[in-house]
Amino acid sequence: MAIQHFLTLKDLPKKDILAIVQRASDLKQVDDPSTALAGRTLAMLFDKSSTRTRVAFEVAMNRLGGSSIFLSNKDSQLGRGETPEDSARVLSRMVDCIAIRTFEHSMLERFAHHSLVPVINALTDSYHPCQLLADMQTYQENRGPINGKVVAWIGDGNNMCQSYINASDAFDFELKIAAPKGYDPDHDLVAQHRNRVTLCSSPEEAARDADLVVTDVWASMGQESEQEQRLAVFAPYQVNLELMALAHNQALFMHCLPAHRGEEVSADVIDSEDSVVWDEAENRMHSQRALLEFLCISNLLN
Repeated sequence: MAIQHFLTLKDLPKKDILAIVQRASDLKQVDDPSTALAGRTLAMLFDKSSTRTRVAFEVAMNRLGGSSIFLSNKDSQLGRGETPEDSARVLSRMVDCIAIRTFEHSMLERFAHHSLVPVINALTDSYHPCQLLADMQTYQENRGPINGKVVAWIGDGNNMCQSYINASDAFDFELKIAAPKGYDPDHDLVAQHRNRVTLCSSPEEAARDADLVVTDVWASMGQESEQEQRLAVFAPYQVNLELMALAHNQALFMHCLPAHRGEEVSADVIDSEDSVVWDEAENRMHSQRALLEFLCISNLLN
């Protein structure tokens, strides 16, 4: 059987994604170390800096009884010109799972195509599916199932926004997106999900009666040169108390972090009772633990 990878939420059947999220909550409740992946090794290849993703993966693997190896771009031959195909052929003969955090999504796909073990998208410029597992877990733990709810995405149509588009199908919710002109998510991806996704003309339209309001930084890694331009373009897209007041009275606020307080979100929103960003950050570890367990055990069974 083919190796099961996790490059986007579309790589797994809906039932498996829902099961991983529920398993993450169960693991969080019990909070006991296990030996499920004893003797197994996770390799992490990161071109981009990371706090939550790296720590979450390392702690998750440790709690599963396994170990992890971290390689930044300067530590691996990928950073010196070795092709993703050749790196995949070598590393996948030595480790049991590989998490990659890089820029181009196509590089991740090339690597996975030649890997003998599961490959996990730890973030690319196009998608960040691991974050969505944590977000969905967080909403479920605080408000119950998200199916049938309304989610508002405010800001850049980036990798997080595009992962929310995929999540709208997997978790059965309506997604309203407010992004400045020229910063919309991929048009083909939106078209594929037009029965669940709406592009709104303003942040206010998107936030009105939403059950969850989500945003992200205005300039992501690799876009530092656009910082000043983006500050001007995105200024009307700040999530503040006035915008949150338009949402449902039980609406939650999420941000994948790190946040730029006073830019995409006001400090009084991120520190409010409706903000669950700290639960969201913690749940990265629990959801990635459930994901690693699922992928590695499934691969062993295959």
